[in-house]
Amino acid sequence: MSDRFIGIDVGGTKIAVAALQAGELSESALHHTELGSQEALVDQLVHVIEEARTPDTMAVGVGLPSLIEFATGRIRSSVNVPLKDLPLRELLSERAGLPVYVENDASCAALAEAFRDGHIAVPHLVMFTVGTGVGGGLVLNGRLFRGATGAAAEVGHTIIGLDLVAGAPEHSGVFPQDGSLERLASGTALDRLAEEAAKADPDSFLGRRLTRKGGVTGYDVVDGAREGDDASIRCLRILGERLGVGIANAITMFDPLEVVIGGGVSAAGEFLLGPARETAWKYAVPGAGAMCDIRLAHHGPRAGVLGAALIAAQEYAAETGQAMEEAVKGR
Repeated sequence: MSDRFIGIDVGGTKIAVAALQAGELSESALHHTELGSQEALVDQLVHVIEEARTPDTMAVGVGLPSLIEFATGRIRSSVNVPLKDLPLRELLSERAGLPVYVENDASCAALAEAFRDGHIAVPHLVMFTVGTGVGGGLVLNGRLFRGATGAAAEVGHTIIGLDLVAGAPEHSGVFPQDGSLERLASGTALDRLAEEAAKADPDSFLGRRLTRKGGVTGYDVVDGAREGDDASIRCLRILGERLGVGIANAITMFDPLEVVIGGGVSAAGEFLLGPARETAWKYAVPGAGAMCDIRLAHHGPRAGVLGAALIAAQEYAAETGQAMEEAVKGR
């Protein structure tokens, strides 16, 4: 019987669940994220595990848009889900009766993108996940980098656009912060750009969608770009250039082999990647990133759920004395 690992990717709007067995990831089951309360979301995660598990399930990995103390599995804080100061690993492990490991969702995605054919194939990688918010993951020297407290790679909260002529402006105390990558280059930011473009030109593709549906989102922008709509293409260019500034900072700081763009907004493909790549190379310091490839995630929106399953396999292997490749492939 092959080892089997469940991966759960928790986002601000949906939860994806899949199983990793004999090195193959199953199709994802999708659930709308329960955002009503912390208790309701925990209950939902327990239910999702129970629904997905089989008699040969060995461990579960959960990726979350949160600051996490990985060693203890405690959620320190979250932005797009109602989890804070919560011993989530302990709670889920006790209630599910299985080993459960929790990790930042973008770190899960980064691990998935660095992992090929049973081993870490890209030892220096920076991941940007562009969805409801903007997350990040770092693989440095072949291992996930979590920092001293587990808070590393929160790239969405780095500042890419702030007027500092008179010094730092008064802080609002609100997160995501003004001028941050998450405020300016997330799927939520794309929603705002879409609405502004639709209202500015009622006869455009987005304007007609607004009239018909009563609202527009980033999904409509991607549809419009594929139809050749100038306003939609412009929205994605703006978002891509903003993201490109963040990528330039990552290249200058880490000199990675790959910068990977994932998350739901990555479905825009070259409409997003092209402006992001062009801007990144304009602003990265000359000489940094000489071996770097800026690309879309190979696993698309499934990178997070695959990475969560890989976290489960990796930690289970470490605790049982197996090689990770053996655990993943069920040998």
